[in-house]
Amino acid sequence: MPRLRSTAAVVAAAASLGAVAAVAAPAASAATMSAHRLHLHHVNHVNHAAGVHHAAKAGLERSAVAAPVTAGGVRGMAQSIVPAGQWAAFDAIVSHESGWNPSAVNASSGAYGLGQALPGSKMAAAGSDWKTNPATQAKWALSYMNDRYGSPNNAWAFWQTHHWY
Repeated sequence: MPRLRSTAAVVAAAASLGAVAAVAAPAASAATMSAHRLHLHHVNHVNHAAGVHHAAKAGLERSAVAAPVTAGGVRGMAQSIVPAGQWAAFDAIVSHESGWNPSAVNASSGAYGLGQALPGSKMAAAGSDWKTNPATQAKWALSYMNDRYGSPNNAWAFWQTHHWY
């Protein structure tokens, strides 16, 4: 039972922060998907009302179920490489851009992966396995945020204003 309460708390916190949460606990999968659908509906509604046409919102192809998140999963791996003070911003960007799906492809632009690299082949700078290795994608995304914006926190501040980074 403690895991269920913990999972529910994570889903509630993620939903309140506007982040897309995916939780591996089977008992929470329906709640997670409901929170995910609600978040996407809210983002689409807000973006439509504001006239925002972010490519990742307009044409991102995602699987019906987000990638599982476990302590050793994609998010756990990424959290181990991102500095603690930058994690919330990194998590928010990746949640918005790809929903933590390392195979996410933007149908309109072709942006690929966790950080939606455009073109995806840019991630080869972080490793030749960029198409299939979420660790390579996370390393590239962190490097991109640091190089272009100075930090994930600064990249998130930019994202919040422009709805892209």
